[in-house]
Amino acid sequence: MKQPESVFRETSADPRTESVPFSHLSLELGHLYMEDFLEGPDRLRRHFRTVRPWAEAARAGVGPLPADRRPRISTCFLIDDYFSRLSTPAALIPPLLESAAEAGLTIDYLALESGCASPGPGHQDRAALAESVLHRLVESPPPGSQGFRPPVSRTGWLSNGSRAPAQRTSAALDPTGSVWQPPSETGARGHSVFLDVELWNGPEEERTWSCAFLASVWQLVRLGLLRDRGRAVLTPTPWDHQGFPAEWDALPPLLRLNPRAAPFTAYATCSVLPARFLAVEHAVRVILEQVLVDADALRQVAERSAAEGFAVHPEPVERTSYVFPSGL
Repeated sequence: MKQPESVFRETSADPRTESVPFSHLSLELGHLYMEDFLEGPDRLRRHFRTVRPWAEAARAGVGPLPADRRPRISTCFLIDDYFSRLSTPAALIPPLLESAAEAGLTIDYLALESGCASPGPGHQDRAALAESVLHRLVESPPPGSQGFRPPVSRTGWLSNGSRAPAQRTSAALDPTGSVWQPPSETGARGHSVFLDVELWNGPEEERTWSCAFLASVWQLVRLGLLRDRGRAVLTPTPWDHQGFPAEWDALPPLLRLNPRAAPFTAYATCSVLPARFLAVEHAVRVILEQVLVDADALRQVAERSAAEGFAVHPEPVERTSYVFPSGL
């Protein structure tokens, strides 16, 4: 048998995958649009009063853990500064934090949605997160597909099954007499729930990422599964300033507001969101099911959680959960 040839590789060709600290749960206390904030403090108070009992239930549901361990839970809040900037951090953030405190809730980490799209000012050496996740998409081909569908990298659309044919088939040319075929979900149980997700629109050099795609990046960041050439991404910046700036670009994309907070990244996530986000989060699950996650990052999670005796599902999408209470 011919012996394999020796292959020379520089150490730098295999960058080390940086470790990140893990909480047991990342609990998202909300994700609001700029228009929601403009409704005033009463809107924010109503939001957090509604969120609190569900947040307490999510906290109580963490486990099981060994008897000598307490769950590590961090909270976060995502502000949509990507699609619109109708207010300023100085005007918007203090009432947000005050409303949460009135409801007995603490926001440990405050994130900007624009950080899920691009690294932001001062981080030009980092890859754009949305672009990096796009390159990790591996479409699940539907059974019987012939590869006729253009790739997601070209169309900007990702589905969870087979789309209906784009053109009607002439009955005269089709011996089966079939003139239409419905879309179908891959792996459907009895009936299909087919979903076609738009990831972006606009020309390639000026893409506007969709809310669903940025929310997928947000979930992967919270799960600690994204890296940039081995480096951790969207790491929290301690924020002990007395005030907030007048420009969004003056803020780091992820702030640690509570110096005693448990780690931002976690083995699992739970998001308490308005019901209008249900369709978006369905799309997030379709996307996450087709992301090829960094193998070393997955291994780190598996080893760390096993050492703690904390069961973690092997599929990242199954580590995410949601609550959509009425009244938000």
